[in-house]
Amino acid sequence: MFSWISQVFMVSWFNLRNLKERLGTSLSTVVGVAGVVLVFVAVLSIANGFRTTMSSTGDEKTVIVMRSGATDEMSSGFGNDTAKIIGDAPGILRKDGIAVSSAELYVIVDVPKIGTDTPANVPLRGVSATAPEVRGTFEIVEGRMFEPGKNEIIVGSAASTQFVGLEVGADHRWGENTWRVVGIFDNGGTVEDSEIWADVKVLQPAYRRGNSYQSVHVRLESADAYDAFKDALTTDPRVNVKIEKKSDYHSGQSTFLSATILVLGLVIGVLMGFGAVFGALNTMYTAVSTRTREIATLRALGFGAGPVVISVLVESLMLATLGGLIGSGLAYFVFNGFQAATLNWQTFSQVAFAFAVTPPLLIGGLVYAVAMGFVGGLFPAIRAARLPVATALREL
Repeated sequence: MFSWISQVFMVSWFNLRNLKERLGTSLSTVVGVAGVVLVFVAVLSIANGFRTTMSSTGDEKTVIVMRSGATDEMSSGFGNDTAKIIGDAPGILRKDGIAVSSAELYVIVDVPKIGTDTPANVPLRGVSATAPEVRGTFEIVEGRMFEPGKNEIIVGSAASTQFVGLEVGADHRWGENTWRVVGIFDNGGTVEDSEIWADVKVLQPAYRRGNSYQSVHVRLESADAYDAFKDALTTDPRVNVKIEKKSDYHSGQSTFLSATILVLGLVIGVLMGFGAVFGALNTMYTAVSTRTREIATLRALGFGAGPVVISVLVESLMLATLGGLIGSGLAYFVFNGFQAATLNWQTFSQVAFAFAVTPPLLIGGLVYAVAMGFVGGLFPAIRAARLPVATALREL
């Protein structure tokens, strides 16, 4: 008598060798699972890419200062005196006696997305001369930096590929000024690559903002200087401000949209998963029904119910795993790095980002495929094990 493990191996191998006889239904299961995994991974890669773009903005030494109570830069605001006090706070990196801090203004301009006529909300940021040094990863990749005091702008690399008319040499009328694009910059794949920058002293009168700002971005001497910098400002009675590390600030800005996309992806994945499971059920029930006599013969020869159950599950899991690998592979090669732009509902401005199909996401898609295969094969496997041997043998 064969051992239990030998029985499992022999029945499973026999099933797999006969897959060609059920090629049509087997392929439908593989394609169904692949489609579910493809959509599941692709949708979640949107949230993953958006969150990665937002959370990669800033490091432990870059800090943003806003008015106390403000939830974002759009709702913040303070005068020039406050900006000066912030720039004089201890802990800020200084070069040649000048604080590496940038008092900034943030407005929204309408720029159509490429391929559409629909205006999108693109951030136009007024920055100080030290803004590139504050960011640390800033570089001009085309053209040049704007000249202080002129109606010139530079465009983030992501914005230049997602919105109309942001190439070097283009002119735009925003506020009370006509602006000329003189350069394209890259800030290391951060959210600021979705922005347009201008001299803050030129942007203020263009939007009648007087001598006001909405935030001050600073670079600290070291990450350890954060507490001293924060304590100095929060205890200063002359100012009423809140201080956050830029990485924490932008991560918080991504929470709502990332959570929304994640829930949407899970809902879509579950709904499509039901369809794939029913496809797998149909395939495996068909396999069991066409193999009724074979299963009965094996049972009559002494093969147990357990090996029969496992053999059907092995077939279902193999088809689902193949579908999962195909779906995950397609998602990676088609969507990973795909550039897109969407509205950040917390700031009501566009953020350009790249889909991120990461290894954990691929593993998650494969695990989901295996789960669908298990559920789709379980009930047909139980039916195969419960076939009455005597009844089935009458069909011989």
